[in-house]
Amino acid sequence: MNSRFLYSFIFISCTFISSALAQANLLNARVPQNVGQRNEKQNAANDETPLAYGFIDDRDVLWSKTVWEIIDLNERINFPFYYPTDTISLGSDRRSLFDVLKKNIRKGTIKEIYSDDYFQEKITYQDILDKLVAIDTTDLGKDQLNAGEAVDAQFIEEKRLTAGDIRQYKIKGTWYVNKRQGELKYRLLGIAPCSPDVNFKDDQNVKDLVELFWVWFPDARQALNSSYVFNVRNSSQPITFDHMLNSRRFNSIIYKEENVYQDRKIEEYIYEDALKQLLESERIKSVIRDFEQDLWNN
Repeated sequence: MNSRFLYSFIFISCTFISSALAQANLLNARVPQNVGQRNEKQNAANDETPLAYGFIDDRDVLWSKTVWEIIDLNERINFPFYYPTDTISLGSDRRSLFDVLKKNIRKGTIKEIYSDDYFQEKITYQDILDKLVAIDTTDLGKDQLNAGEAVDAQFIEEKRLTAGDIRQYKIKGTWYVNKRQGELKYRLLGIAPCSPDVNFKDDQNVKDLVELFWVWFPDARQALNSSYVFNVRNSSQPITFDHMLNSRRFNSIIYKEENVYQDRKIEEYIYEDALKQLLESERIKSVIRDFEQDLWNN
């Protein structure tokens, strides 16, 4: 929405990733094993520290609005967050956003993980695994149980959610006007992967998605800035996930805004009418965009 902020952010971020990880040493490698290995000078020049947010005093915030959005991974523009789902032949450099989040939560690099979008109840990596894995018994195994027999291992199946099962991401962020700079800016606060329930992942009739966990985004920036997204326009200049999300290089739909009605969702006051729900989402976007334009009309 703010083109000046977006262009400046892209320019600065591209400067930092000019010697990015995915294609490091590609043209100088004598054997395939040398691809991706940087020398000492390259390591020194490659700064993986995310671009720091500036301090915003509460008195400088003239106006703000918090919104919740859905990033639909079926849309082509959002594919960089979904692929690759199969990384066997791609090495360790390219991963989907879900794999990056899961890996860093397991390693402890990302610590602020919550069960809700208001970040009130913290959860652990084991709590996340309980949502990703389910143990079930086949019909033959149930027959053995009913007969009082021990269930054979072959009749016990494990269902597991992977990156390929993620259908969308939900994000929470705040649009605000900094009166010192006179600009409308955006600050991403949280992100959550959404997928079918692990117990019904193979049931095509089940359309409902569940939020697996919410990550407090500022805590995840260091990890996301160390992981790169494939750049379809220039493979020698990959983009970090931190850059992709902060510069809003995705398409999304607002499904909720903060309001007096306990932050109710759009679908809770516009029933079973997808077109009107989409128009309401666009109306909320227009309110945010028009506020900045109206600053200079008086």
